[in-house]
Amino acid sequence: MSSTATVQHRTFRIHGRVQGVFFRQSSQAEARRLGLHGYARNNDDGTVTIEAEGPAEALAALEAWCQHGPPAARVERVEVVADEVRGYTEFEVRR
Repeated sequence: MSSTATVQHRTFRIHGRVQGVFFRQSSQAEARRLGLHGYARNNDDGTVTIEAEGPAEALAALEAWCQHGPPAARVERVEVVADEVRGYTEFEVRR
């Protein structure tokens, strides 16, 4: 990522059939392809949370990807919240 002035933070909460379909691993590959940093994790309520940081264009591309996810996923809706940059240095899958 270039300068901190261009880095933004988004939290995506993805609803639907998104656990057990490689959503986290696929989102990691997509985020890394887009040059984003952050993490993906499963939530107890069956949703997936992705926190990502990077340029607005890359975050918009990740949001568009989250609308469908990997082939086995069935996304019902995606909630998006902008927040303060946390300074992630990689993109990881969390438990």
